[in-house]
Amino acid sequence: DVAKRSSVALGTLYARFSSKEDILVVALEQETQKLEALLDAHPIDRDTALERVQHFFSLASRALFHRPNFARAVLRAVASGSATSQSEVMAYQERVTKLVVSAMQGQTQVIEGAETVAQLLEQIWFAVLIGWLGGRETESSVIEHMEWSTAVVFNGVGIR
Repeated sequence: DVAKRSSVALGTLYARFSSKEDILVVALEQETQKLEALLDAHPIDRDTALERVQHFFSLASRALFHRPNFARAVLRAVASGSATSQSEVMAYQERVTKLVVSAMQGQTQVIEGAETVAQLLEQIWFAVLIGWLGGRETESSVIEHMEWSTAVVFNGVGIR
């Protein structure tokens, strides 16, 4: 499908990508760029760090749910542990960490340990998304879990 939509031969596609997981990780990269551009143009406008981060995870989750087949395929690719796409997955995680930290700190606030908190919340988000992938979670329960988890983490480390 990718080769056909790109008007390239299948051999050309596989000369650039060694697997469908690699293709999906690049597609995830492009979607992350769109999210970054959106958040640069329209920063999350909420009063507290907690509300901003909860809103970020709601936006990011809804963006995935808007294209559920893509989201499922991307989650499988990221979870596959493919050695060839490992550096791209790590780069994606770092970008999401920066987005979460940016949401957390807002325009003026500096929060000590923000990166560690962001990474923890990312790990929770990934686990809940895997639950969604497996049918254990619904779209709304993913967002609810992230709202609750963010509140618990923030209260535990004293972020306001």
